[in-house]
Amino acid sequence: MKDTLDKKINNAIWVAHSLFQRGKATGSVANLSFLHEDKIYITATGTCFGTLKPDEFAVLDMDGNQYDHLKPSKEWPLHLSVYKANPDTGAVLHTHSTYSVLWSCLPGLNESDCMPDHTPYLKMKLGTVGLIPYEKPGSKELFSVFEKRVTASDGWLLSHHGPVVPGIDIMDAFFTLEELEESAKIAWELRKEL
Repeated sequence: MKDTLDKKINNAIWVAHSLFQRGKATGSVANLSFLHEDKIYITATGTCFGTLKPDEFAVLDMDGNQYDHLKPSKEWPLHLSVYKANPDTGAVLHTHSTYSVLWSCLPGLNESDCMPDHTPYLKMKLGTVGLIPYEKPGSKELFSVFEKRVTASDGWLLSHHGPVVPGIDIMDAFFTLEELEESAKIAWELRKEL
């Protein structure tokens, strides 16, 4: 049985609050989205994961046209690119989590798979993590380079910016983001030792 819209919204709010309360999302810079009946529900511009409410989701169609009065996150084109690249995607999560951002700043990373597999879990949960070259957040340049590389990897680190992860649903995207951030933390800590 498919989840109702209310359940999807409640799960998205739980994910947002959990990430905020544990310091994996700050201020109003993170964004998330999920699909319901061929519509994209995405956090509105200026919303905070720590206080996210059910009426703070903008609604778009699969061409980016708006259904309501709320302004979607300025990074909605990233989400749309992920949905169009993989029809199995039901949710997308983007944060500026600390260790993923730190790792994305290192020089010389493999752009098609930038995250080492010190443990097997990231590859099992997500797969490859592409590195997207830095462009200003919310810019057409960022959306363009992301769209060109979206099919080359299973998840992405935006250089000097943060992770973008897909999921079958928002809970799956959440678990995947958690694994990516933990893998980045392990890689960052081991970098000092190796």
